[in-house]
Amino acid sequence: MDSLRELFKIGNGPSSSHTMGPERAARKFKTENPDADHYKVELYGSLALTGKGHLTDWIIEKTLEPKQVEIIWKPEIVHPFHTNGMKFISCDKEDNVLKEWIVFSVGGGTIVEEGQPRNNGANIYPLTKMTDIMEWCKKNKKELWEYVFEYEGDDIKDYLLEIWNAMKEAVERGVNTEGILPGSIQLKRRASTFYKKSRGEGKVRAFRGKLFAYTLAVSEENASGGRVVTAPTCGASGVIPGALYTLREAYELKDDEVIKALAIAGLIGNIVKENASISGAEAGCQAEVGTACAMAAGMGAFLMGGSIEQIEYAAEMALEHSLGLTCDPVGGYVQIPCIERNASAAARALDTSNYSIYTDGSHSVSFDDVVITMKETGKDLKEEYRETSLGGLAKNYCKGCC
Repeated sequence: MDSLRELFKIGNGPSSSHTMGPERAARKFKTENPDADHYKVELYGSLALTGKGHLTDWIIEKTLEPKQVEIIWKPEIVHPFHTNGMKFISCDKEDNVLKEWIVFSVGGGTIVEEGQPRNNGANIYPLTKMTDIMEWCKKNKKELWEYVFEYEGDDIKDYLLEIWNAMKEAVERGVNTEGILPGSIQLKRRASTFYKKSRGEGKVRAFRGKLFAYTLAVSEENASGGRVVTAPTCGASGVIPGALYTLREAYELKDDEVIKALAIAGLIGNIVKENASISGAEAGCQAEVGTACAMAAGMGAFLMGGSIEQIEYAAEMALEHSLGLTCDPVGGYVQIPCIERNASAAARALDTSNYSIYTDGSHSVSFDDVVITMKETGKDLKEEYRETSLGGLAKNYCKGCC
């Protein structure tokens, strides 16, 4: 299982798989082929179907500049390894091919070649199932965050603090920005309005109002191509910072507590990434917002004083009740239903945290069971509901963007 540095990444939205991944791939290919006269890039499957709305072509062209780039859209080609495939081609002045490279963007900004493990071969953690990790914690009288620090090393604390600062900055930019999001949908930003309304509410309603405002703030920043953290993806980047920023204010959390909470959230996300998927193009939105909801729920239970069993229960419940969530972005933009869905998931995550705290932590279905179920459910979803914009809301709702 990979380092949390490969799960939490700072970058520009709107999509970790469609923007950050292709950017990484283009940068690598450019470095390895500096003598090319020009480039061609073929985009396959989901990358081709929703690439325009996700700015895939724009980020590739920008990364490969000043050389000329021809983007070739081939949505009909879907590689069995992963739908988010792309071929980079370097050419000389006579248009002869110098080198070709096929690579896949598998979620969260991670790129791998066919046959490579999703974790790029880095095995930081010896245990990859929640049940086994919980057993390790009991045996060694440790907490879940201590398992992370044990194998990541103390320097992970500085990295998680950097991640937290980037999350805070995204929240604070978003609640202070108004206007219309980029794209033909002409969707209006709402975070600033929500935040202003929340300040006039009573304590209970203000908590929920701020939770919505902070989550919307990051999701809107992501939709506008702003700087966010993959948590675990750009499309789901609002859930954890929205929940954590709200809890930080409500409970006056110190940075040390926040770092431990992020370590637990990251561990939960890593388990999903290792054993299932965090790619909407591969397993639907259950893999993105569903995973983020589970991460935030476990994080919330920890900050509420929950036991390891209650943390695991919160994460399990959050993912279980996200099963079957489809990825059908209208117009290929990370806006409808993505932005509202982040806010809804943040609220559900904290509700789930509270629910688990009222129990003794015992329950019937394990988190590991739900992770495998989510993976199988993702395989069963029709292509139309896996980030292709061919079905669902993307098919039935149209406002000048379809």
